[in-house]
Amino acid sequence: QVHLVESGGGLVQPGGSLRLSCAASGSVGDLNTMGWYRQAPRKQRALVAHITTGGTTTYHDSAEGRFTISRDNAKNTVYLQMNNLLPEDTAVYYCNFVDYSGMEFWGKGTLVTVSS
Repeated sequence: QVHLVESGGGLVQPGGSLRLSCAASGSVGDLNTMGWYRQAPRKQRALVAHITTGGTTTYHDSAEGRFTISRDNAKNTVYLQMNNLLPEDTAVYYCNFVDYSGMEFWGKGTLVTVSS
């Protein structure tokens, strides 16, 4: 079992920045992928970005160039630096963890609101 705790959401003006964090605990193992998904009102949950323990990253087109995902393997923590935020980035952001066997775990989510 893996437990995920997210932090860093909040209200920010358009053009602003936020940094999300997600700490994993439990049976995290040495090989895994951690990432972020988001779900906007009336939309399906969608990938924002993910990163493997080896540092390989994948971004959704909407995040490319504005968001940066990184991780600290020693702390089992993944970060999402979000810059130049737009109103359409408003969503609940969920931390995602996939272990070496493909088992998937989710955080409870943190709300990001981009509004003036």
